[in-house]
Amino acid sequence: MKLHHHFKTLCEEKVFHARRFMHEHKHGHRHGPGGRQRMLDHGDLRVLVLHLIDEAPRHGYELIKAVEDLTGGAYAPSPGVIYPTLTMLEELGHISAEANGTKRLFSITEAGKETLASSRPAVDAMLTRLASGPGRDAVMPVRRAMENLKTALRMKLGGRGANPETMRQATDMIDELVRRIEAL
Repeated sequence: MKLHHHFKTLCEEKVFHARRFMHEHKHGHRHGPGGRQRMLDHGDLRVLVLHLIDEAPRHGYELIKAVEDLTGGAYAPSPGVIYPTLTMLEELGHISAEANGTKRLFSITEAGKETLASSRPAVDAMLTRLASGPGRDAVMPVRRAMENLKTALRMKLGGRGANPETMRQATDMIDELVRRIEAL
């Protein structure tokens, strides 16, 4: 029982690091020399949301999907990122919200249009950068491989009678894979 708990903790730790790795790559964080440029720099999401709302009033979920579409599926802001951004933009007076059933529909205000106009060169550069980033076709094989790994681990090691030696070997393999991915 203790060994199973220990292995479960190790697996959760490895999954955490794998998720962190994928999160950082999904969000375009740098990884040392030669690392990728960030997909969105500080403040970019705020201006991008203004741009999207200026195109048409939108709900929060529609904004998440619109950003995901702009990045070819490489990045989709979570609700935990998009809704605080919307709240901040609303508090700044850049957008307004009206109840639309159980959802809120966000529209740009005159102050938001002025902010967007003053940021237009940066917005255009960001849109160009996002369009040239890795598309869904580049990201999907990695997501598929991660799901395959999860499934294989669940099937091989998920039962109560999992062999301790098999668990150790799987842990070693995952550790090695993480090291190799971090070295990319």
